[in-house]
Amino acid sequence: MVNATTTTKEKVMTDHNIRLTAAELGVLWTQYLNDSLATCVLKYFANICEDKQVLPSIKYALSVAQKNMEIIEDIFKHENHPVPLGFTDEDVNINAPRLFSDTFILTYLRNMSIIVMAGAGVAIGVCARSDVSDFIRQMLDAGAELHDQTRKVALEKGVYIRPPYISKPEKVDFVQRQGFLFDFLGKNTRPLTAIEITHLFLNIQTNAIGKAMMMAFAQVCKAEDVKQYFLEGKGIANKHIKKFSKTLTDEDLPSPMVWDSHVTDSTVAPFSDKLMTFHTTLMIATGIGNYGTAAGTCQRMDLSAMYARLAGEIALYAEDGANILITHGWLEEPPQADNRQALISQPK
Repeated sequence: MVNATTTTKEKVMTDHNIRLTAAELGVLWTQYLNDSLATCVLKYFANICEDKQVLPSIKYALSVAQKNMEIIEDIFKHENHPVPLGFTDEDVNINAPRLFSDTFILTYLRNMSIIVMAGAGVAIGVCARSDVSDFIRQMLDAGAELHDQTRKVALEKGVYIRPPYISKPEKVDFVQRQGFLFDFLGKNTRPLTAIEITHLFLNIQTNAIGKAMMMAFAQVCKAEDVKQYFLEGKGIANKHIKKFSKTLTDEDLPSPMVWDSHVTDSTVAPFSDKLMTFHTTLMIATGIGNYGTAAGTCQRMDLSAMYARLAGEIALYAEDGANILITHGWLEEPPQADNRQALISQPK
């Protein structure tokens, strides 16, 4: 789900009629799919939400996602580029019984806002055309606004889960031995830094949300291969939560809660198997990115190695998801470079 505010058709029409680059095409194409998915999910959330403090954030996010789709569609039509199919009303049953609690929905929205801000931060650096750059900037602003809304509501309701506290240092100090990075004997491993604690905490939270969602998806999906895929993902998420939590608890630091109890006993699917499978692959892609960031910023080599190993595991899981999407004919083909060899080989 991304952003709002109006980008006029005049902005779409650039003065020099500059073509979209591959990066701009990729950003817009991906965003359209993500916003079409978000629109379906948020319509369902809006219909089941009973909490008057949470509902405005759902409606805000929904309006942003719908506006984003309109903007991208205008750009694609001006470029004579096919508009992706994405997800439609056929992929959602807004009248399905409640599958998630309102508190989980609030946490889901805050997590999605973080994903939006991270994605927009990368995208804005590779988009040159003014209309696309302005659109990405609007996405970033909308993601920040949604995060602010959900953070305040979570704090008011007492459900915001803060990272652990640590004592402040008495003075500035400098590292004096290589063991700060890695103790090759495996003994006297130094305490975790604030940065390392941050990434462990974040990755426990994202895996906890993913685990709850895959548990819910397995509960309501129809196809047996899709169900098994969700169950496998639930197991992987649970294993990663345990690994990260143990690293924190070994340092006498608390780990965040899981969200399993915020999934109801409904077995009626609010979403199509296609949407739920795609949503899972989207969460996996985010997880791989989070692990990569954590590996690159952690200064304890054992933690970096753990993140690299776990990222490889979920990359293989992502491949299984892509294969399911292909098998069922659900995977839209993204824009690709010209196949020069095929063009050369065509009979003249």
